[in-house]
Amino acid sequence: MKKSLLFTAIVATAIVSGCATQPRGSFETFQAKDLNPLVQSQELQQKTNNFFVIHDSSGSMTEPYVDGALVANPTTIKLEIEKELLSRMNKTIPNITLNSGLRSFGFGNCVGLNTKLNQASTSYSQSTFNSAIESLACGSGGSPMHTSINLAQKDIEANSGTTALIILSDGFEMDASPYPAAKALKARYGDNLCIYTVWVGNQKDIEGRRTLLDLSNVGGCGFSTTITDISSSAGMGNFVEKVFFKRGAPAAIAAIAEGDADKDGVLDSQDKCPGTPIGAKVNARGCWELKGLNFDTNQSNIKTRYFHLLNEAAVVLKRNPGLTIEVQGHTDSVGSDNYNLRLSERRANAVKNYLRKQANGNASLRSRGYGEARPVANNATESGRAQNRRVQLDVVRR
Repeated sequence: MKKSLLFTAIVATAIVSGCATQPRGSFETFQAKDLNPLVQSQELQQKTNNFFVIHDSSGSMTEPYVDGALVANPTTIKLEIEKELLSRMNKTIPNITLNSGLRSFGFGNCVGLNTKLNQASTSYSQSTFNSAIESLACGSGGSPMHTSINLAQKDIEANSGTTALIILSDGFEMDASPYPAAKALKARYGDNLCIYTVWVGNQKDIEGRRTLLDLSNVGGCGFSTTITDISSSAGMGNFVEKVFFKRGAPAAIAAIAEGDADKDGVLDSQDKCPGTPIGAKVNARGCWELKGLNFDTNQSNIKTRYFHLLNEAAVVLKRNPGLTIEVQGHTDSVGSDNYNLRLSERRANAVKNYLRKQANGNASLRSRGYGEARPVANNATESGRAQNRRVQLDVVRR
């Protein structure tokens, strides 16, 4: 049945009775793979700061899923398979700082005119995203995936760092080609966007598999997968790992075995800042540096695009309660010694105040400015001066 005919039938029914919520499918108990130990040991290093889901809520997703990758009732519809996969992903994501959002597409009472923003991009928590999943009540109408991808340009514009666009669909009879919209999205966000697609279809929908494969290729850095590949605990663990993380450098992992008491990937003999907490991102000297967070000349305000770096640091503080941290501000060599000392103090205070709010009292924070006295790069070059306009975190030994 063509989706246009299916849409007509669904709208006719909706006029009489409205679009009823579909019954939840029946699935085996899912035990999520625990990735937290790998994150804490830095074997898994976060590469993605945000994820945004585009969910197929069109009429074809109300058809039964019959190909059996998940243990489901024979009448379980494809939309419920999508929701179960999202639930399993939600349970598998470890304790990291993220933003998440969700948009669905279709037509009619379930989605509205073409698409619905079920959850605007916001700070991720398992409970918040679970509510977004549960808001996917039913399916109806055609498949305007291209509209959802176009609107995603606005949905994710406030995100900082890298974003994973995750699309779940059967790829069945799109209303229009989604590729131009995907190409425009990629052109706007470049290396900060990767596209991942999950095919949720039956064998008769196999042409839709090609649609999703081609969509993921537009992103250049994502991939396409299927229900079968990611439905198990191991499969979903592998999916979450590949979307959100990169593996730690072998040298860093080897260093832990050779003698690295704080397990930061820097040998004790070379570590200038021993005792950094597990999960802290350190520089080559083993010091906890908010790498990438640099200030403009003469400025102490923190730009919004750096908030994710501070949020990651706050997560480390929450995982290691009771620490006393000195927030250390630094400057380049432009300006007088006294001016730079005061400027570095303002930078340290700005970061301390932000972390204090995010860490919820899990650490004792104090700030100190060092001016231009401790450069990490050559002040003779602009790039070197930019690196020196920084903030560093130091665990105070008792």
